[in-house]
Amino acid sequence: MSVPDEVRDRLRDLLWERADKLDWLALGSTAKTRHYANWTSDRQVGGVLSRYLDIHLVRLYIKDSLLKAYPQARLADARAPFRLLGVPETAGVTRVFIKPHGRQLSDGRVISWGPAAGWKAVLMAAHERSFGIRGACPFGVVLTQSASRFSDDASRAVVADAAAKLGIAKLVWSP
Repeated sequence: MSVPDEVRDRLRDLLWERADKLDWLALGSTAKTRHYANWTSDRQVGGVLSRYLDIHLVRLYIKDSLLKAYPQARLADARAPFRLLGVPETAGVTRVFIKPHGRQLSDGRVISWGPAAGWKAVLMAAHERSFGIRGACPFGVVLTQSASRFSDDASRAVVADAAAKLGIAKLVWSP
């Protein structure tokens, strides 16, 4: 037996709403494990899923079916990086990038964003995506989830120096 589409969609929406409130992208694996366990035993989530799945498969279904796409979907949204970099939401976009996320704007500016833990890849993406392209420039980078590991000035100085050497005009840290 499989979970009906309407039930799956309703539960996905519910869990994504809860994940937003929990700041899911910033949680560590231990905290996520605790929430998976809570949702598995929650009547609104695990109770509903246990009508369609073996109880031992409920947690796996929550993790691998309902929440698997959550990080990618949330990180793909360009509104926050645009706002943090001072780019109007209405700016023309000529190219869309993933891994790490980014956009090339119609005026040639290239922006990238992603978790601060992957700062090297995010900075290099902005550089590589504009390198050798006439009129393109590595305009801005937003590093998310930066509150813990990159909260001190010394760590941020290393990243800022690398950004400057790559010609990135704006570097923004976002918790």
